[in-house]
Amino acid sequence: TSTFAEYMGELTICLSAKMQPFLLESDDSPDAAYHNVRASQDDDMRPRLKSRPSIPFDQPIQVIQRTTSRMRREPSISLWRTIHAIASTSWTNLLLFALPFAIISYYCEWSATATFTLNFLVMIPLAGLLGFATEQISVRAGDTLGGLLNASFGNATELILSIAALNKGLLNVVQASLLGSILSNLLFVLGFCFFLGGLKFREQKFSAQGAQTQGSLLALSVLSLLVPAAFVSVFEDKADPTEGLIGLSEATSAILLLTYVCSLVFQLKTHAYMFEDEKGDDEEEEEAEIGLWSAIVLLLLVTVVVALCAEMLVDALETTARTWHLSETFIGLILLPIVGNAAEHFTAVTMARKDKMNIALGVAIGSSIQIALFVCPLLVLVGAAMGQHLTLFFHAFQTALLFISVLIVNYIIVDGSSNWLEGVMLLNSYAIIAVAFFYYPDQLAN
Repeated sequence: TSTFAEYMGELTICLSAKMQPFLLESDDSPDAAYHNVRASQDDDMRPRLKSRPSIPFDQPIQVIQRTTSRMRREPSISLWRTIHAIASTSWTNLLLFALPFAIISYYCEWSATATFTLNFLVMIPLAGLLGFATEQISVRAGDTLGGLLNASFGNATELILSIAALNKGLLNVVQASLLGSILSNLLFVLGFCFFLGGLKFREQKFSAQGAQTQGSLLALSVLSLLVPAAFVSVFEDKADPTEGLIGLSEATSAILLLTYVCSLVFQLKTHAYMFEDEKGDDEEEEEAEIGLWSAIVLLLLVTVVVALCAEMLVDALETTARTWHLSETFIGLILLPIVGNAAEHFTAVTMARKDKMNIALGVAIGSSIQIALFVCPLLVLVGAAMGQHLTLFFHAFQTALLFISVLIVNYIIVDGSSNWLEGVMLLNSYAIIAVAFFYYPDQLAN
């Protein structure tokens, strides 16, 4: 609105400067009147014009067109169009037909393998709908806030899964799920963004300053895990570090939460320009497919269903791991994060294919930062209130993998550009880690 008002003011000044010589009532000749007016304008009008930035003549018209096009999109969208838009988001919505069978398998006490498999499949379209709903809300919220909303509600699945497992005392599963979500977003999701985006565009640019800021926040999250590991190693077998470790984890969690709040202020308020994509004058604005309130209702409904499926999924986790001869660590570190991050994966790759890399990085890397600086510390404090003392102490093997992953990502994004080869490197790094955790025994994780 302020930019539109500035353009209209500029038009008014320019038009008055051009038309005033021909509208003056004077007895002098037209040439004399014109020169008299131009002389007066040199003292009055020209300083005002010089103090303003030069604006192309067609920019005010473009602002009017963008404003009126937004006004035309505001009328309500019909119910049929809303249902059609939701149903046609992805072919994976066909898996929603397994939802009744997933609920029946749990309450009718079918085999744990059937319950786990059905709920695992249902979580895929639910995560996609979660991302679709938040993306529709973000159409009216801007790029930066839109990426944050997609990451936040995409992580709602992970948060619900972790709280359900924490309530049952599966602390190693919670830790594995948190670490797996960070690694999958950093390597798997970001790798697919660079790879699929690089197949369409030879080289993609993004804000190097914003990427470096996100990389620094990731380094801080690694520090919060290295300190407890070093703290425990000092004790060796001479004393029990449990009490001190719990206090250290809770204090560190409070500091991390404060850091995350500061990062939000930095990203959304004081330095928002560092995380925005530059838009061309001829670029059309994205249109919403469903109404605002429809998106909010869809978001709430999907979140409730995700919570129900998450509860059933965690219940069947231990039995399924023994049936498939898979470790709980592998399921929590590899399988569950892939399902839980499906929303971020879909949104980030879509933005990368549209060459909106700042939004893609905000979803992929921003989701990892949110888990490391918000979800993980929050679960530590929630666990303390529930009597389940979750700590920030991870096994040295897991901490080392996270450290190396953050190091690789920082090396790749430091130049502010990406290509398909960098995506391949990230995906291969994730594949190596997945194979390592496939052979990682639960006894070491415990």
